[in-house]
Amino acid sequence: MAHKSVFGNLLIILAVSSDSHLHTPMYFFLSNLSLVDICVPSTTVPKMLVNIQTQTKCITYKGCISQTYFFSLFVVLDDLLLTVMAYDRFVAICHPLHYMVIMNPRLCGLLVLVSWIIGAMVSLLHSLMVLRLSFCSDLEIPHFFCELNQVVQLACSDNFLNNIIMYFSAVLLCGGPLSGILYSYSKIISSIRGISSAHGKYKAFSTCASHLSVVSLFYGTVLGVYLSSAASQSSHSSATASVMYTVVTPMLNPFIYSLRNKDIKGALQRFLGR
Repeated sequence: MAHKSVFGNLLIILAVSSDSHLHTPMYFFLSNLSLVDICVPSTTVPKMLVNIQTQTKCITYKGCISQTYFFSLFVVLDDLLLTVMAYDRFVAICHPLHYMVIMNPRLCGLLVLVSWIIGAMVSLLHSLMVLRLSFCSDLEIPHFFCELNQVVQLACSDNFLNNIIMYFSAVLLCGGPLSGILYSYSKIISSIRGISSAHGKYKAFSTCASHLSVVSLFYGTVLGVYLSSAASQSSHSSATASVMYTVVTPMLNPFIYSLRNKDIKGALQRFLGR
């Protein structure tokens, strides 16, 4: 399943980079999203496969902290890039005449760079906060990877400050981007309703359909993970739900874009037909 995720997203990146028709802001952001979707399962699945092969379930303290850092980084990046892509669709549909002026290469690069900086800073903060905690020897993490919340709850020392920062950042990094996405789509829907022809409405909405599907999948799985962990104390149900956004969601994203987007489908056909 993980190799399908990597292969599918790699195909998207190669298709976008090889086709000059796709050198636009929307596909620039999509290729960055695909890169992040390659990295998300790459932080957890290789170690899990090694453990299965060697019949061990051990991870070093340094390895656990590293896994927590990189997983947090790429999940935050996924969230922020989806928000940036919503803003891109907002400008394209609500301000089409000024689209290329507003979404110039400098702004596009800056938006991606800021997303990386925010993701790196948030992940570093969480990792440093975990380093201040004391842990008993031979801990058992009831998960298939070092998830931040699970690690913090296993601390022998006071983790109150960690919980406060963790929940505050979760609300800020989920609520803020989600609010931005909802605002963008409220404006997009309002603009589409103002288009007189049915063909024009369909064409405008079709450019957002793939992104809207990916957003729904991302937030749906993340919400499902935390609702399942809150409703049930079973570590098995929590781990099962986590598989959805660590492996399944990154795997489905390229399929959603390739099935719903004629430009991507055409670029993939031309790339594979070489």
